[in-house]
Amino acid sequence: MNPIKRIRRLATVLAGLAAALAAFGAAPAFAMHVPPPGETGVTTSPSGTVVPPAEVHTVVVGGMPGWQIALIAVGAALLAATAAVLLDRSRAARRKTIAATA
Repeated sequence: MNPIKRIRRLATVLAGLAAALAAFGAAPAFAMHVPPPGETGVTTSPSGTVVPPAEVHTVVVGGMPGWQIALIAVGAALLAATAAVLLDRSRAARRKTIAATA
């Protein structure tokens, strides 16, 4: 096996492992905070009255319109197609041409 191919394969494997490690390392950032056993989340004020935790109501208004989602999808498809064509042309230019004998 060509040593350059081995190095490329090793670099690809290492990049994949690094991406997996980064993905699993970022997972705790999305974890929920669970209070320890016995903690109710209710606090007392300096005057001694019990203060319940504040309720948070999430208001969802709007969102992204469908035409924007379609525009993003079309843009991503065009970008991927352009990259594929450029990659194919650059690889074709580097190939050795075989001289045809007549």
